[in-house]
Amino acid sequence: MSKFKKKQGGDLPAISTASLPDIVFMLLFFFMVVTVLRDSNLLVQQKLPKGDQVEKLKKDRSIFIYAGKPGPQYQETYGTEGKIQIGDKYTDISNIKFALNELRAKLRPELQDKVMVALKVDEETNTGLVSDIKQELRDLNMTKIIYITTPGNQLDN
Repeated sequence: MSKFKKKQGGDLPAISTASLPDIVFMLLFFFMVVTVLRDSNLLVQQKLPKGDQVEKLKKDRSIFIYAGKPGPQYQETYGTEGKIQIGDKYTDISNIKFALNELRAKLRPELQDKVMVALKVDEETNTGLVSDIKQELRDLNMTKIIYITTPGNQLDN
């Protein structure tokens, strides 16, 4: 009489799925952490001027205003004149105050008085448009203005 018996069937044992939820949640967490969500869709062309004294900007208390010609896909609808973009839509000079007050209200209360306005202006944009934007910012008492540029020296062209 033998102590060990041979298996009668050639069945494979069932696969344990106990760790499957852990793996799924680990993957979900990984993709949530590494995915960057875009804040706004850029509707204007942005060929920024070069600057030799460039600093990094903290985005927690800043509002971005984009100015430039409409992008190629929007030129049939909006023409080729310089436009102002705040958030995901074009804004007229008369509506800047409303749009900026709305964005200021979304910031944390302690940062609402310390708002920095970042202007991303295309290098071929009319200076009059920039002057109009700055006048509206003065009326709102938003005097901390930063011009966004690309690193480099303008004279090296």
